[in-house]
Amino acid sequence: MDGANHSMVSEFLFLGLTNSWERQLLFLFSSIFCVAGMMGNAFILLTVTSDPHLHSPMYFLLANLSFIDLGVSSVISPKMIYDLFRKCKVISFSGCITQIFFIHVIAGVEMVLLIAMAFDRYVAICKPLHYMTIMSRKMCILLLVAAWIIGLTHSVVQLTFVIKLPFCGPDILDSFYCDLPWFIKLACIDTYRLEFIVTVNNGFISLGSFFILIISYVFILIVVWKHSSGVSFKALSTLSTHVMVVILFFGPCIFVYIWPHPTSHLDKFLAIFDAVLTPFLNSVIYTFRNKEMKVAMRKVCSQFINYRRIS
Repeated sequence: MDGANHSMVSEFLFLGLTNSWERQLLFLFSSIFCVAGMMGNAFILLTVTSDPHLHSPMYFLLANLSFIDLGVSSVISPKMIYDLFRKCKVISFSGCITQIFFIHVIAGVEMVLLIAMAFDRYVAICKPLHYMTIMSRKMCILLLVAAWIIGLTHSVVQLTFVIKLPFCGPDILDSFYCDLPWFIKLACIDTYRLEFIVTVNNGFISLGSFFILIISYVFILIVVWKHSSGVSFKALSTLSTHVMVVILFFGPCIFVYIWPHPTSHLDKFLAIFDAVLTPFLNSVIYTFRNKEMKVAMRKVCSQFINYRRIS
């Protein structure tokens, strides 16, 4: 096949949904939860940065997780909602590559942040007297820098394998957004080995991170069971929140990259869940299951109301 044919495809078409009532329902669902998720995570960021009582390692990591969730909502949801009522749901080749890049950067950063948050809970519960020494400002910044380096490296390494692939048709992606499993299948060459490498890479990172988190939670539970105290139970109450967020994040991720027999409808549901619902649920879980966050948010709201009255 000649080089001219290899550069033939310059844009891709999202298949999405076909039924009108499904599109309308999805549009309503996506719009509500996308806006609510972005507002919720932005409010968490504002609360943590403005309240001195929340300037601790745990809330520093939480604020960065909310920032990442804002990125999830911004990269996928607006384009998906915009395309719902378009007959021709098109994305350029460069737009598709950009979307894949940011999706995997964000996913890599979030995985490391979740591990860092689990480490923070381990120190708070198992070594409470040394908590501020271990989880110093320097340590928090190092964890954040490591998260971004790992996320960027993970994304760039994968794109170096796929960006040079020849695409000469078909150009239809049976999804709402670009991601590697569907993107690679459209190449004009045999991509079995590349699909295997991408699956192993993402699957190894996802499963590895998930098992590290599960093991750390089990270890923390054992320590609390042996040395129960009021402080430990208070710290343990935040641990259940982290477990819920981990399940919400890793569930769809592991299924998409590990499950050997993908189904179109289930993949689409997980794509919507991961892009729209998970950022919203993260903000809700961390807000309504945390007394300090609720108190701080009330203060921010009251300050805003008072400011509005004065002005």
